[in-house]
Amino acid sequence: MTPTTSTQKVRRTALGGKRAQGRNLQLRKKVHRPDPTRIHVEATDPTLTSSAGLIGWACFVRRAGVDEHLTRLFKRLKSGPLVVYSMAAQLRLLMDLAALGHNRIFDLEALAADPLLLHLAGGYVPSIDTLYDDLRRFDERALRDLDAMVSEHGLAPLRALKPKTVHLDIDTSVEVVFGTQIEGAVPGPNPRYHGRPSYHPILATVAETGTLAGVELRPGNTAFGDDDVKIVTRWVQRVRQAVGSECVIVVRLDAAGDCTELLKALQELGVHYVIKARMDARVASAVQAHRDWSSVDFDADGRAIRQVAEIDVQRGVWRDAGIAPRVLAAREWDRESGGTKALWPELDWSAWAVLTNAQGDELDTLIREYNGRAEVEPMIADLKGAWGIGKIPTSDFRANHAMLLLKALTFNLLARYVAAKFPAAQRWRTPWVRHAVMRVAGRLIRSGRSRTLRVPPHARYLI
Repeated sequence: MTPTTSTQKVRRTALGGKRAQGRNLQLRKKVHRPDPTRIHVEATDPTLTSSAGLIGWACFVRRAGVDEHLTRLFKRLKSGPLVVYSMAAQLRLLMDLAALGHNRIFDLEALAADPLLLHLAGGYVPSIDTLYDDLRRFDERALRDLDAMVSEHGLAPLRALKPKTVHLDIDTSVEVVFGTQIEGAVPGPNPRYHGRPSYHPILATVAETGTLAGVELRPGNTAFGDDDVKIVTRWVQRVRQAVGSECVIVVRLDAAGDCTELLKALQELGVHYVIKARMDARVASAVQAHRDWSSVDFDADGRAIRQVAEIDVQRGVWRDAGIAPRVLAAREWDRESGGTKALWPELDWSAWAVLTNAQGDELDTLIREYNGRAEVEPMIADLKGAWGIGKIPTSDFRANHAMLLLKALTFNLLARYVAAKFPAAQRWRTPWVRHAVMRVAGRLIRSGRSRTLRVPPHARYLI
């Protein structure tokens, strides 16, 4: 019998369930499944909802000022005496769908009869064509405003934490497009679907809070480079405003961030960076020629299996830009993971290096700090799988950008809501969070002018 893990116990208890009783039942009785055909089903209750978690979520979002903020920023996009569905109401409806895990606008058709969603939408659910048209109303100013909201709610937890150090992890992803005539979708770097049109968004995540500091949609042929320095600079400045001048900000990127203009910008912003170095001929030769290595890890026989060193090498472009990043290298015995390079044919060592402007003699600590950015990969996988950021709703680039920002905003707000109301699920992945917090059964009862939502006992956080 496979033992129940501690994680399973925590989740089961958090949802009001009982722990496994197998050992106790062995002494008394055996469990038998009942005959399901003896249960009578009646489809006669129109007050039942499968989305009772929406009420707590909607209350939190309103108290956070999001509804008012959306009205103030985007009312100009859709105004006039004949407007039935305001822009703010449409955006909130899309956010509710995303929070529930319905990542396509077309999913609204499946929820149109849900009494709670219908009530929160104002009593009437719009046509999906209206939602598509409203997304196409977004202009550059509206996208900037929505981007600022994403950062505001992604960085809000930092103001409460008041950390001494914050890690800003930046990475890119690929959104493959299988349709035709999608604006901005062009072939580019694509490790899985070679030659397919795609988008190439860039994301910034805060490791300490698990939220998004920013996200930007880019055409598929856009690789990380000098043009992205302005985007990263904007995000870093927003983080600085959130944490204050005393907090140390550490920016981490993979080898795509080995860009002279970016290194210079980060240096001028007064933040630390730990960026994986491109093993070009100059850096690789310097690492290969280096002889003074410090052993930091050993196997059971006392043989060194990990060594670190600071490499004395500078590129000409760095001197021209007035910067001098430290090059810290690590080599590991028979390392099999990607991104390493075998430089010593006679030895089973694989090497890699990072660039940093942080000072100190703890080389291995600085190098291992880069490994912390590995958390960004499962977060992007969560955003793709559970939030559908790779699903393209329209053929219009700005509309697709707006939908990506809306999902990012909802992601941040849901993380804040769970941390405040259901802290046991704070580090769970989105599918579990939705199962515990959003997709809750309930009954919406109307009595006179008031409404009551009845929910299971474990959903007391909604009160």
